[in-house]
Amino acid sequence: MILDYTWPDFLEECRKCTNCSLSATRKNVVIYRGAIEAPLMFVGEGPGANEDEQGEPFVGQAGRLLTLLLEAYGFAPRDYHICNIVKCRPPENRVPTRDEAKCCMPLLAKQIRFAKPKVIVLLGATAYKYFLNPTEPISKARGKWIEKSKFLILPTFHPAYILRNNRERVTLWQDIGLVRNKMEELGLIEPLPKLPDMPSGRG
Repeated sequence: MILDYTWPDFLEECRKCTNCSLSATRKNVVIYRGAIEAPLMFVGEGPGANEDEQGEPFVGQAGRLLTLLLEAYGFAPRDYHICNIVKCRPPENRVPTRDEAKCCMPLLAKQIRFAKPKVIVLLGATAYKYFLNPTEPISKARGKWIEKSKFLILPTFHPAYILRNNRERVTLWQDIGLVRNKMEELGLIEPLPKLPDMPSGRG
């Protein structure tokens, strides 16, 4: 990265980006929420309608579930940086195409260099597929740590999937617990005095 290339420069580059057709239908470029530099990064799929409207990732129903889990495990906004594979909403909330993801990945690479995470959580099959180019499905990889390029990476289910499949709520809860434990183990966050109670998976 060019030495005098700053975070405001990065934001401006994102907002001016027209590298794929998603730029033609967006309301806002959705870049991040949380801290600019943080030990923990969450990478989702792409913005939905709420995110496109507000210009921040994970602010809709799925985002509220993620925030609830993070707060339950004692994570504060200073601890994490939340973003997506693509920064513009795909029409009708469809899955981003490989070409769209490919256009956006250089920006994500720059974003990672600014955020300097130690732990990266991939939320959902799309983030997992485009970030790692894996050979096995997320159903087999979720909850397992992957070490790559000096990062510890954990694939897990997307909160939107949990909203459609409530029986998996405990699975996502457990995976966020794994993240909390790993960060405490690495000295990236102060230990919790008491682990939160796990939901029953009902209701």
